[in-house]
Amino acid sequence: MAIKFPFNERKAAQAAAHLVRLHDGTLNYMVLIKLLYLADRHALLEHGMTITGDQPFSLPHGPVLSQILDFIHMGKEDGESPWFDYITEPHNFSVGLVIPDPDSSELSEYELEVLTSINRQFGRLNQWNLRDLTHQLPEWEDPHGSSIPIKLETILQAEGKSAEEIERISGDARELLFFKTIEG
Repeated sequence: MAIKFPFNERKAAQAAAHLVRLHDGTLNYMVLIKLLYLADRHALLEHGMTITGDQPFSLPHGPVLSQILDFIHMGKEDGESPWFDYITEPHNFSVGLVIPDPDSSELSEYELEVLTSINRQFGRLNQWNLRDLTHQLPEWEDPHGSSIPIKLETILQAEGKSAEEIERISGDARELLFFKTIEG
């Protein structure tokens, strides 16, 4: 069974808002998606858990987080989501903050540090440089105009995690999904 964490829309929105705030309130949405992907990847490798819980996919422009991409591309037409309490719909390929100083209570200090660190490392790159950078990640494969799910196990294996570490992370993910289903 593939490793899958529960997606937390509010936490994903707060993570995005934190990154957008670091860019003075507006950010190219492809840059945002890449920074969020890199932050989730970093947290997975370092802490055994992603920040957003979103499912990664390989797309022609590199890895993305699927739900977050859907929020950006489909907008509010899919109904209400906490995403739109924090992040505006795109305009000229950029998104902004709904309010200047959004809440970040869903994010731990560790997660805020990861997001800030990823932004410090990669936030000055434009969308095309980030695309090229993420094309070099071992888990990305060219979907030839389509999309391919990225298994979190693939990331962990490519970065040298042992079978025991991967199994522990998988068990933790199953437990989190179980508790989320109980909570409703």
